[in-house]
Amino acid sequence: MGLLSNRVTRESLKPGDHIYSWRSAYIYAHHGIYVGDDKVIHFTRRGQEVGTGTVIDLLLISSGPTRSRQSCPTCTAPQEVHGVMSSCLNCFLAGGVLYRFEYAVSPALFLAKARGGTCTLAVSDEDDIVVHRAKYMLENGFGCYNVFKNNCEDFAIYCKTGLLVVDQGRIGQSGQAVSIIGGPLAAVLSSPLRMVTTNVYGMAVTAIGVYCASRYYADIGMRGDVMKVQVEELTRRLATGLLRVVEPQIPTNIARQSPQLVTQ
Repeated sequence: MGLLSNRVTRESLKPGDHIYSWRSAYIYAHHGIYVGDDKVIHFTRRGQEVGTGTVIDLLLISSGPTRSRQSCPTCTAPQEVHGVMSSCLNCFLAGGVLYRFEYAVSPALFLAKARGGTCTLAVSDEDDIVVHRAKYMLENGFGCYNVFKNNCEDFAIYCKTGLLVVDQGRIGQSGQAVSIIGGPLAAVLSSPLRMVTTNVYGMAVTAIGVYCASRYYADIGMRGDVMKVQVEELTRRLATGLLRVVEPQIPTNIARQSPQLVTQ
């Protein structure tokens, strides 16, 4: 692993690793936790890797891997209630390349990786704790899936760190989603500066700067509004409706641009 790629070999994997694989045209990456014995626990939309419930799904699904109609004897069927499932490594990768998500990276390396959803400033917990969280949520769920609010990367990062962004009951989102939102947001926030400079290169540099700042300050390892939540407590709150997903407000602060979960 390094600056250009997080690609790894199967032989280097160990239980507790956060892995991912890019899908067609690098439109999105699917994330999961490797738990050993060639198995990966990951979060889906009832078996579908991504989904918004809108026409955007046509693009997302078309970029996903073609699934075999024959059931795999190793993989478990997705839970109708919560979508967390266990798959063999082959089915998880679906012919794609294997990458390992990096933790505790330096700020310089984090910013050098322009595409979000590949690393974080946050520190990972011990591997046995990570595996415990993943297996516990395989049985109890991780709430309702949403590609922007509560996705596979959010699941994997929580398994690795136990951290949730909580500010007056709010919980944030993944780096992959921040990247999707961050580009247009950077263009919008930098557009007023056209009053200062009309130079296209100056505007481009400004937009890149805003984009990098939005990623950096939204990262779960950088934010100050995070707390450690035990997996048993998390699933209890989800099951009883004390934790739910809500639509975000239009941000006035770059560091608070993420969709949210609310505790009641």
